[in-house]
This record gives sequence, C-alpha cells and structure tokens, in this order.
Amino acid sequence: MTGNAIPTETPPAPARQEFSDPAEAVARLRALYDEAVEFLCDRFTKAMARGMPPARFRAYYPEIRITTTSFAKADSRLSFGHVSEPGTYATTVTRPDLFANYLEQQIGLVMANHGVPVTIGVSDTPMPVHFAVAQKGGVTVPQEGAAGFTLRDYFDVPDLATTNDDIVNGVDEPAADGSRALAPFTAQRVDYSLARLAHYTATEAEHFQNHVLFTNYQFYVQEFEAYARQVLGDPDSGYTEFVGPGNVVITDPGGECPQPAKLPQMPTYHLKRKDQSGITLVNIGVGPSNAKTATDHIAVLRPHAWLMVGHCAGLRNSQRLGDFVLAHAYLREDKVLDDDLPVWVPVPPLAEIQIALEQAVAQVTELEGYELKRIMRTGTVASLDNRNWELRDQTGPVQRLSQSRAIALDMESATIAANGFRFRVPYGTLLCVSDKPLHGELKLPGMASEFYTSQVSRHLLIGVRAMEALREMPLERIHSRKLRSFEETAFL
Repeated sequence: MTGNAIPTETPPAPARQEFSDPAEAVARLRALYDEAVEFLCDRFTKAMARGMPPARFRAYYPEIRITTTSFAKADSRLSFGHVSEPGTYATTVTRPDLFANYLEQQIGLVMANHGVPVTIGVSDTPMPVHFAVAQKGGVTVPQEGAAGFTLRDYFDVPDLATTNDDIVNGVDEPAADGSRALAPFTAQRVDYSLARLAHYTATEAEHFQNHVLFTNYQFYVQEFEAYARQVLGDPDSGYTEFVGPGNVVITDPGGECPQPAKLPQMPTYHLKRKDQSGITLVNIGVGPSNAKTATDHIAVLRPHAWLMVGHCAGLRNSQRLGDFVLAHAYLREDKVLDDDLPVWVPVPPLAEIQIALEQAVAQVTELEGYELKRIMRTGTVASLDNRNWELRDQTGPVQRLSQSRAIALDMESATIAANGFRFRVPYGTLLCVSDKPLHGELKLPGMASEFYTSQVSRHLLIGVRAMEALREMPLERIHSRKLRSFEETAFL
C-alpha cells in the first residue's frame, strides 16, 4: 500500500441521545465505551496474529454534553454540580464501569441544578489502543518495532500533546466547537493515570477507596494490616476486604496476604467497604517527587479526602520525639509543583479536615483541650527537596524556617496539600516528630526504636479515625468552596 492512503475503519457512530435519567445516561456511556473497546481489541488481536492490517482502525471515547441557556443561580452553598454561566459543556469519558457511581451523581446534580438533559454520544477523541487492550487480560501492546508493522500507522497511541492538566490548572481553552470543560480530567488523562497507578502501586484502580492515607514509612503499612485484620473480624465494622500489592485479597483475619517477590515503587493497601467508602494507604516513600507522582494519578479517581501521616523533624526545643504536628500552613520549598501552582498561591487549611484530625488525636490519646497541647502543636510545616538539608550552611534555611514560624519539616506534606488544592481534593497533614536535628536529636537507630514501637500504631489509628469521621460527613460539606476557582467544571 506504499504511496496510497490507508483506509480507515471505525465502529458505527450512533446518533447522539438526550437523557433525563442519570442511570440511563451512564448505561449508554457504558455501551458506547464497551463497543469501542471491543472493536479495537478485536482488530488489534487479528493484526498481531495475521500481520499487516488491511486498514487503519480507530474508535472514539464516548462523551457527555450539556447545554444551558439560563443565568439562574444554583444553590450558592454547593461547590460543584453546576456551571457558572450559559453555554455548552462537554467531557470525554473512560471506564464508565469504574466511575458509574461518580458519573450518576455528577450528572444528576447538573440535571437538577439546571433543569436540562444530558446528551450522550461519540466524541471526536480517538481511544489509544494501549488503553483499550488494558481491559482485556492477557493482551498487551508490544514495543514499537516488534509488531511487524508500524503500530501508529494503523492504531491510535497515547498522545501527550492532548494529555495534560490544563483544565485543573485553569489554562484550558474552549474546544473548536466552542464547548467548555464539564469535568476536571479528559478520558485520555484518566486512562494515562489508571495505567500509571497499576504500575506504581501494583493494585488495580477498582480497589482504591475514597479516603486515602499517604505515609513515608513501611512501619505504617504493618500497623495498617494489623488494624485491617482486627476489623475484618468484626462483622459490624462494615469493612469487607483487605487488598495488597499484586491484588491479593483477604476477607478474614487469618487470611494470608503474601508480598510479591518485588514490591512496587509505592506499595498500596486497601481496606475496603461498600461504595468505596473504606481507606487506602499508600507508602509513597521519601521525597516530593514521589508525593507528586502519587497524587497526580490518584486525583483522577476523585477521592473524598487525602491525608499525610508520616514522620517529620521537630524544629522547636519544646517538642519531644513522638509529639504530633497538625499542619495549618505550608512553607513550600519542595519545588516540584512550582510550574503548576506558583509558590505565591496560599494553600489554606480546611476546617472540616482540621477538626477531624484534632478530634481523632483527642480520641486516641484520651487528652482534651489544654492538655492536648502537651503532645500536639498546630502550625506551619516546611517541605524541602533536600533530605540532607542539615549538612548545608544553616544560616539561610534556619532563618527562613524561623521567619515562617515553622514547627516541623518534612519532604512530602506540602506537595500533597498543594496537589490537593490544585486537584480540588480535600487534604490535611498530621505528622509525628521522629527527630530534632536543630537540637542534636538525630534520627539514629537507637533513638528511634522506642519511638517506632510506641507511636506508629497510635499515629496510624489517629489517621484511620479521622477518615472514619470524614466518611460520615455529607460530600458537599467536605468539598469546600475555597478549593474552587472563578470558572469551575460542573463535575467534582
């Protein structure tokens, strides 16, 4: 076929349909998505078996579209579920099976707040074959050059030119047809992150829960598994499964949860409940780059909250090893988000999260009011990109830390909070002092052993209790309006 145009084959494109029932709209999205995936998987499997394809094969993501002509205001208390002005708004959709509850909820809110139906149809955004075959076990896309034909000549591949964070960063432009973004992430952006999550965590996206704890030490994983086994033995707890790397599932306290031969970069564990209302724990390891990577991808799952529970350096002489730090501000010297969220942008504390964390500390430690100040301080947490900052000239760093009124220092908290702010995911930080480098108490094995033994279990339990309190709050209360910009997507 050299010198001739390659014909293009696509699945039939049915006419767009309007829906006034969210469940029916999602069912239509699933049908269109499944048809596109089946088409691409069938043609790709045949091409791999037979060699040079006879045509270029292309399928498209399904799309949700709404049009409103009224300036009537929605309930001003809501931070999502409505658009700010008349117009046409659209978003491409992937994995409607995974996001069914989210889609039904968001579509239903837009319908109720604007009194308009939604239109479901096929978009003009091609579906990369890599993301389509990911839904079929045992089918993989080989590396370029291994297929016997040039893959991108016959199938669409991931396109980084159109896979970005322009919407959440507030720099997106209307589409060629004038429509504006309905949701914070496009289908390709979501598919990209789902693939990355499977790689980094060794667990499938289906297992992630709506409440996510981040930690920077494996000790917390051990305590989380112990807690999981305890609650799985309680039929009234509501927890149903514990899932570890490799998608290993246990449903009873005595079940084995073997570790894979090689742990992933960010080992992740899920204590599951119905409707994804359980808790996911991610060991992101050390450093702001890992923190950004994890939150960049988990954000597409639209969690209800994420919290950092890890270790920090205490900066005040009055602090002791094992004391807690509740962050209410962040000194951002981590640098990884400077291009997406300039350092002059304040990252505010969220009242609901702060209250849940403080009450959880009081509950677990059995200290209240003024007595709670003996073991917990509220203040600014500084996050740096240099783990060995203590070895540099102290004049500059210490002066900045003092001027900021910082009480603790780590490498991840500001990144997690800033990305929560950027992605409109409620965030918070509760750290535990594990060393005091400015006062001669370095993190050495002998000094740390007692701390690890006595405090990690209590700290992890506080994070769990805070998440359980947040779970009981209505979604519209947790998702604060302070995370929304001037022009926001209707979908959360």
